[in-house]
Amino acid sequence: MKKNSFVEGTIIATLCIVIVKILGMFYVIPFYAIVGSTGAALYAYAYNIYGLFLEIATAGIPNALSKVINEYNTLDKQEAKVRAFQLGKRILGVIAVAAFLIMFIFAPQIAELIIGDMTGGNTIEDVSFVIRAVSFALLIFPFLSVTRGFFQGHNIIYVSSVSQVIEQVARVFIIICGSYIALNFLHLDMTTVVGVAVFGAFIGGIAALFYVYDKLRKNKKELHLEDDFKVKDEVSNKDIIKKIIRYAIPLVVISIAFTIYNNVDMILVLRTMNYLGLDADEVEFIATGISTWAPKISIVVTSVALGLSASLIPNMVEAYTLKKYDDVNHKFNKSMQMILFISLPMCVGISLLAASIWTVFYGYQALGTSILMVAIFAPLFSNLYTVCNHTLQSMNCFKWVYISSITGIILNAVLDVPFMLLFDFIGIPAYWGATLATIVGFSVTIFIAMLYLRRAYKFKFQEVKKVLGNILIPLGTMIVVVVLMKLMIPIDYQNWFYCVMYIAIIALVGALAYFIVAEKMGLIDEIFGKDFMKKIKARIFKNKKEV
Repeated sequence: MKKNSFVEGTIIATLCIVIVKILGMFYVIPFYAIVGSTGAALYAYAYNIYGLFLEIATAGIPNALSKVINEYNTLDKQEAKVRAFQLGKRILGVIAVAAFLIMFIFAPQIAELIIGDMTGGNTIEDVSFVIRAVSFALLIFPFLSVTRGFFQGHNIIYVSSVSQVIEQVARVFIIICGSYIALNFLHLDMTTVVGVAVFGAFIGGIAALFYVYDKLRKNKKELHLEDDFKVKDEVSNKDIIKKIIRYAIPLVVISIAFTIYNNVDMILVLRTMNYLGLDADEVEFIATGISTWAPKISIVVTSVALGLSASLIPNMVEAYTLKKYDDVNHKFNKSMQMILFISLPMCVGISLLAASIWTVFYGYQALGTSILMVAIFAPLFSNLYTVCNHTLQSMNCFKWVYISSITGIILNAVLDVPFMLLFDFIGIPAYWGATLATIVGFSVTIFIAMLYLRRAYKFKFQEVKKVLGNILIPLGTMIVVVVLMKLMIPIDYQNWFYCVMYIAIIALVGALAYFIVAEKMGLIDEIFGKDFMKKIKARIFKNKKEV
């Protein structure tokens, strides 16, 4: 199986994740139309709590295992590598079953914690049912994740990436077709319809699991899974488990902390909006809009960091294991450059076209437009945080993973309600305060991480500063082009197809303006590398000649 270089792995993973996220973006259009705002809120409740339990069930072990596999592979300890894979599966099997039982059995208590004594919307019984329906996916994803981590540890990025596409296609098919059939042909109640939709996570996991295990079966020899190791490496099972746990703990703490915060954030928004006197429907709309529906649109932005991290961890671990600290610094700078170059114009563009984009996904809604216009910038800071976090983890700087991340989370939580109340007092939409608190929290986390890397490992960030300054020129050009086109082209929010064409035309012209200016400035070659870009251009022109 072909191993992928850092840039190639990043591009492959990012493209596949963009496909996954685009599917994740666009399925909400028909799904939202099928179940309406009440059903959508119910779906959001189930998936938000499922995300927390999925973090508990995987316990950070897949990424930790990826790191361990890469380390042993670099040191040519093949027998220890295979044992680590087997031990990882056993550990996750126990955790997964326990997480499933807790989520299934205590669903009513979890539901009560989410919605409290709010009346006029979904009931505790409704929320309990959909939480139980999605809980079955916990029995599949830990094994799927650990196998993906095994491939990533070998710098074989495409297997993990393709499996995510398969998983998403199967899940989206069940969500749309299953909910439509359940409602319109079987005439089931809305709670059951949403239950069918969330069960799609289980079906998607099964489909992806078949794919990764098939790849594992076909490449056992190359991956040394069939080797008859007569002599064991001088690494005991206890040492392997301790290493996995040591690498996993920071991932567990931070992932769970952020997932808990996302759920707490939704609850805080619910309570604060209710305190400010809004109707139950508006409260649910705002809370789920911030926690679920705006992020559904912004996932194309976060996919950049997800794709990057799939390639970043094994490559950084390899460089760190060989004590090539300058190479680690280079990969850090390159990662930050990629995120700023791709994510920043995406965020600005979506913010400028927020009204028409929200209309395409959920129908015209001034409140939704206002939420998206500001909330879209949080994923940019989340992406930058992801790079900082993975860099610290790859270099075993676990203490500073805790310090930077927990500081940001606490600051975020502390500022949430005060910002919302302050914004309401001065006449600014209160829910913008929740997004600002998130951005401030991420910013502090990023600052602490970069400060430590500079002091402890003499990291230099001149490349990032230079690219950030240069990006402002094509970004400014794009903003001017988009604003002028918005003034020239009329918009009809009642016509869905017209909105799609409106977005497509303006987004295409704006993106072209951005990339043309960036190309003229040499930014694309500087960030992605001249050799890699020449290879891409050669393939494109070769395909054109063949056609």
